[in-house]
Amino acid sequence: MTENGTIELMAPAGNFESLQAAIDNGADSVYFGVDQLNMRARASINFTIQDLPEIVQRCEAKKVRTYLTLNTIIYDHDLSIIKTLLDAAKSAGITAVIVMDQAVIAYARQIGMEIHISTQINITNIETVKFYAMFADTMVMSRELSLRQVKKIVEQIERDDVRGPSGRLVEVEIFGHGALCMAVSGKCYLSLHSHNSSANRGACKQNCRKKYTVIDQESGFEIELDNEYMMSPKDLCTLDFLDQVIDTGVKVLKIEGRGRAPEYVAKVIKTYREAIDAHAAGTFNKERVAQWMGELEKVYNRGFWSGYYLGQKLGEWSEANGSKATQKKVYVGKGVHFFPKTNIGEFKIEAYDLKLGDTVLIQGPTTGAQELELSEMLVNDKTQETATKGDSITLPLPFRIRPSDKLYKVVKTEYATA
Repeated sequence: MTENGTIELMAPAGNFESLQAAIDNGADSVYFGVDQLNMRARASINFTIQDLPEIVQRCEAKKVRTYLTLNTIIYDHDLSIIKTLLDAAKSAGITAVIVMDQAVIAYARQIGMEIHISTQINITNIETVKFYAMFADTMVMSRELSLRQVKKIVEQIERDDVRGPSGRLVEVEIFGHGALCMAVSGKCYLSLHSHNSSANRGACKQNCRKKYTVIDQESGFEIELDNEYMMSPKDLCTLDFLDQVIDTGVKVLKIEGRGRAPEYVAKVIKTYREAIDAHAAGTFNKERVAQWMGELEKVYNRGFWSGYYLGQKLGEWSEANGSKATQKKVYVGKGVHFFPKTNIGEFKIEAYDLKLGDTVLIQGPTTGAQELELSEMLVNDKTQETATKGDSITLPLPFRIRPSDKLYKVVKTEYATA
């Protein structure tokens, strides 16, 4: 929970671009994986052990907590790697480790690291919370619980004074936004059976996101599942009932998306930050919710639904393969130089035209994901309204850029309504 008592907003980070985007847009904490021992080992670039000190340095400067995910199935040959990684995390000053395997729990406890229990353990009742309170201060509830069930667990923690190793009341964390798996809290074996690539080792091949034809084995009759990817749920979104989520007493709201692009992290975290702050200020209302939902629709999504939080029994399935985002980015060029005295950035246009009024996105490991409207620019040192391939442009910026930064134009997709 944050220092001012509002719900903690936890952001995903699959690389330094996303990490910086999370920090810049108001995350209270970030979670990330290192190398292969996390549930997004295949989906994101991931950090290395050597990156841990820089992650801590960037986050501590903005009072953002750091959570290392070590929540895959662990085999004997992983144990030495686990110990090396946890030792490095402890040394670097990582806030806590998110775990599911008892071996990881035991070693983290041995070296004095704060432990958070992963949703992979499927905590669904107060007695399980009490058991893991011997080891952990924060627990992620099973994704299949309703808000009513979550609230009851929170109330029982307070009533029975259930405290973790730190001595404070156990904090409850739930998923608030992002991709949902058809399997119970992510425990799926389709990918293992079909590709020998285990989802529970962070290497899911996402068989469920495809379209299928059902065949009657006796008659050979085929049925195509019309307009639905019926093993592929829509994405979870709690923003439109965030007031009910906060009312449960949960302390941490987790945003899914370590495999998503930096602009996804920036947009989703910024939007939920505004909504959480509005709730605290008493300005959370339907009109603002409609505006925020429009912002969320701009980045990667498979359509939205409320998950199981409101008591719905069956899933809502995606109608398309992939994203229904109303916007996408197209590569334009790269950073060349930054002039600190005048706060001017120089870019080389390599692939796409730009004109005044366009929305652009600048991304980089230190820059994060910065979006702005192009209101002023010089093209080859002259004032012009349009720049084309081969041109050099300069524009005023409220932040520093680096030569490694990339410049994109944000354009509408087929899902945009206007």
